[in-house]
Amino acid sequence: MSSCHFNPDVQSEGADYLQGLWIQDSVPMQHALLQYTLHELKFTCDSIYATLRTRSKVKNVADSCYNAGQWTEYAIGVYVVRGDSLLVDGLYTKPDWRRKTSGCHRTGQYLPRFKIVRYSADFLVLENRYDQRPILLRKIADMTCTPKKRWE
Repeated sequence: MSSCHFNPDVQSEGADYLQGLWIQDSVPMQHALLQYTLHELKFTCDSIYATLRTRSKVKNVADSCYNAGQWTEYAIGVYVVRGDSLLVDGLYTKPDWRRKTSGCHRTGQYLPRFKIVRYSADFLVLENRYDQRPILLRKIADMTCTPKKRWE
């Protein structure tokens, strides 16, 4: 008797056009905003690694976490593209991509929902479904998906 089972430890191929490292250089009207976040997104197969660099002019976090209004957060997850939607299911992590359970800023689930507004080989525009701000990304490195055990 044989049986088939799903192996969630192995990556699927993900969206070919997303594979690579994408960075956001600026936010529209960032000089006028009290707080904004710049995104760096790395897509490899169906995995996403997010580096979120926040700049804040107001102290809305504990003094020990404020760091002169600049801090970086990290998240890792898996993504799926459905139509014009990019859905991510992930967790906030430490800089070494290991799960973050306490400390400054966000912990727990990282669940952004993006609309894919436009893309080309070197340009990607996402819109956050929760606040409709455009995220203009440019590709700085290509990657080729070679499925392997997840998070290696």
